[in-house]
This record gives sequence, structure tokens and C-alpha cells, in this order.
Amino acid sequence: MSLFKAGNSAEEKKFIKSIEHVIGERPSNLSVYQLAFRHTSASRETAIRGFRESNERLEYLGDSVLGMVVAEFLFTKYPYKDEGFLTEIRSRIVNRETLNQISRKLGLDHLIEYDGNRRGMSPRSSMYGDALEAFVGAIYLDKGFRFTRKFIVGKLLAHYDLDAIIQNNVNFKSIIIEWAQRENKEIRFEILEERGNRHHREFIAQLLVDEEPFTTGTGFTKKKAEQSAAEKACEQLELK
Repeated sequence: MSLFKAGNSAEEKKFIKSIEHVIGERPSNLSVYQLAFRHTSASRETAIRGFRESNERLEYLGDSVLGMVVAEFLFTKYPYKDEGFLTEIRSRIVNRETLNQISRKLGLDHLIEYDGNRRGMSPRSSMYGDALEAFVGAIYLDKGFRFTRKFIVGKLLAHYDLDAIIQNNVNFKSIIIEWAQRENKEIRFEILEERGNRHHREFIAQLLVDEEPFTTGTGFTKKKAEQSAAEKACEQLELK
């Protein structure tokens, strides 16, 4: 049955147009895309007792599809690189911060449904990457693997500069530690916050210099968050 019938509300028509603009084709199953942008704070009761519907299951599916397509893409593009190289580059491509940025570039952040009235609830950057993965899961269910692969390679990977990703292998934490030793400074890192769900964690790390807060950084692992904070410190100190 066509979604494009007289019964569609103006809001639904606008939503459909937004999806069509991003994927280049009209959606066949509107409900799966609507679910992809439903944050857990806006989850809904279902007929199954104790089960509330949100985008978490689609996020799980999309994460797997995205990881597989990126792995295949890198495997084909770099036939003489070893497993360690491929794993590292894939992790940089699908990391939470990058997915958050791409989600916003595609305009998906404006489609997310969340409950801003819930205590402590406000739009967080991690929502955007989560929604992007759920969106990939929705495309897979609606259009199949071949179409989804084409979307990931043509639309998502087009936002990446692979040469820059490969070259960006600087250990900023080591640089800031060496600086501290030269300047006789005491430094340490601490994790300020851990957020996200069981599929994806986002950490916020803080760098303290002589016990004074200096910079903060985010990452999908504690190590990445500390590297991010160290990179910002290197920028401020002009150590790069």
C-alpha cells in the first residue's frame, strides 16, 4: 500500500520528504523510519508487557550493517593492508563522534523525537549518531542490503577523507606527557561522565594540569576521550 495517500498528515508528508531527500528514494515503510528516530525518552508502550518501543533495536541492527559494509569496503580498497590496519581505520570511521557529525550534516538531528520534559533530558550529541545507525537499520529493513550498501558507500563514506584518517595517527597523550615533563608540570586524566546505552558508550575525559581543569574531550572509549582532551591541550599549547 502506498504511503502517499490523502490520509497522510502534513507532518508525515514533511517527514517522508526528508527521508526521500536523504536516501534518494521514497520510503516504502514509513513506520520503520519513524521508529528509527524515536529516542528512548520518547519510547511507547506496546502490546507486549514491559516492552517499550524505541530506536534501540534498529540502532543495534544498523550498527552491524554499517560495520559490515565499512569492513568490506576497506577490505577491497586496501588489499595489501593487514587486519590491524583495517580494524583501526574502521574504528575511526564508525566512532561515535564522527557519526554524530555526519548525522547532523544529513539533517537527521531535526527528525529525532525525544521527551524534553523528562528530568535531566536534553538533546545530546550521542543521540545523533545513535539515530544515524538506527536509520541505517531502517533502510536495510525497507530497501534491502544492496540499496543500503550503496547508501553507506555513496552517502556516508563520501563525508570521509580516508587519507587524512590514515595519516592521523598522532599520539597526543604522549606529546602532552612529554610537555609536562619538560615544564615540570603534574598532569592527570579523569573520566567525568559516561553516557549512552549498552550498545554505545560515550565518555567525557578531563585533563588536569597541576590539579587545575585544562581541557575536556569525548570518545567512544576512555582512551579515545583522553586522546581527545590531550589533542585539545596540544592545540592550546601550540604543540602540534
